[in-house]
Amino acid sequence: QVQLVESGGGLVQAGGSLRLSCVASGRTFSHNAMGWFRKAPGKEREFVAAVIWSGANLDYADYSDSVKGRFTISRDNAKNTMTLQMNSLKPEDTAVYFCAAGSSSLLGPYDYWGQGTQVTVSS
Repeated sequence: QVQLVESGGGLVQAGGSLRLSCVASGRTFSHNAMGWFRKAPGKEREFVAAVIWSGANLDYADYSDSVKGRFTISRDNAKNTMTLQMNSLKPEDTAVYFCAAGSSSLLGPYDYWGQGTQVTVSS
């Protein structure tokens, strides 16, 4: 079965950067999507970004409009890891970020979830 562990969260000032990582057990990358979701205080969980490996060793990615141009998602199949490079962070990005895996499409539904890592952006 699949297990996901996130890391890399922390406290940064607005305009700063963080890099989140998700380490997955099992064979979760080939022809499967992995993504990041976040939940801010008092808000519903929302989609952030996702990446899928499809057929010819090519990754495709999708992003929420709110993070396009600032966040970059990537994956390393050899290490079973997925990363989210977060630049130009805003206070609105403050949330618990969750790693998800086990979907055949970028938007899910996803079968597996990590425990989350806290990202806090101060103004």
